[in-house]
Amino acid sequence: MAGSGALLRQCPLLLPQNRDGTAYEGFVTAQGRDFHIRILLPVDFQLKNARIECSWHLKKILHEYQHILKQRLHSCPDLVSFMVELKTILEIALKNTQDLHIPRPPEYYSCLVRDLEILGWNKVTYVDTGLTTIKLKAEDSCGRQHLIALKLNAKYPTEPPDCLVDFPVQFAISWMPQNSLIDIYNQFLAALESLKEFWDAMDEIDGKTWVLEPENPTRSSTTRRIAIGTNVSVNVEVDPRHPNMLPECYFLGADHVVNPLRTKLNNNMHLWDPEISLLQNLKDLLEIDFPSRAVLEKSDFAKDCGICYAYRLDGTTPDQVCDDPRCGQPFHQACLYEWLQGLPSSRQSFNVIFGECPYCNK
Repeated sequence: MAGSGALLRQCPLLLPQNRDGTAYEGFVTAQGRDFHIRILLPVDFQLKNARIECSWHLKKILHEYQHILKQRLHSCPDLVSFMVELKTILEIALKNTQDLHIPRPPEYYSCLVRDLEILGWNKVTYVDTGLTTIKLKAEDSCGRQHLIALKLNAKYPTEPPDCLVDFPVQFAISWMPQNSLIDIYNQFLAALESLKEFWDAMDEIDGKTWVLEPENPTRSSTTRRIAIGTNVSVNVEVDPRHPNMLPECYFLGADHVVNPLRTKLNNNMHLWDPEISLLQNLKDLLEIDFPSRAVLEKSDFAKDCGICYAYRLDGTTPDQVCDDPRCGQPFHQACLYEWLQGLPSSRQSFNVIFGECPYCNK
């Protein structure tokens, strides 16, 4: 796999387990300690579909950082950059775990309670028994609820807390020793407003179309796979900083259906109007109406894989479709790859395998 030298430099104890570079096992090191980990990549090396297995100890340490790790898996371009992110998150998690056992001076508690009283207890949704982790809630101008989790170390307020948010972009706070929770909360509110247009666009897509993936999108999720018809969909990747610009579009389906859509998108690209909503722009450019939630059910588009007879497999849905118009059967990429590998008539060129459809033999 590309970048194996860089991976060896970052994680010398993490070794490939097969020739394809789709399985890695070994140890990740943080603060002088080694933690056992296993990473399984799909055949297309898409990190968002990777599976991570680790020791119960590491799982316990990273438990509260799960949504951040999922976000990083979706946004990192390769395994090397993800391992760098993982080590950074692990360092923070270990530091916070150690901080829990450091006795706090009386000034820490008096300062924290004073800050919470000034901020208002009605904004607090959770405080742990040691007063080291606090969760605050806020509403943006559209009435959407958001949470921010603060992990305070023993030197608060001299040092800022670590902030965990469900954002599609990095949330970095500016902090001075004289600052308080109110300053963080105000920066949180400002960040919410800066992402308002992005969440407006995603909410419209979620409310008016059938989103096949992700099944339960988080506020940090920047992609949506939208149903266009039976076994035809478009995957859009929206830039959270410029949500009114043309997103990256990737069509999934049989070539005879997908190619005309690609042509329309390319021919009509100049018609994109940042003054109207992202969803309306997509309709205008593709010259289609997306199937309505009011008229059709998700089951009308969510067809099971023709090999494993399941819709969801290890978090993925069928995204490979037979090109024959009379067939159009969908398959999971992993199922189809395994099936075709077992056929003597199939041939492989680099990372692409060619063979007959399991349904219609075309």
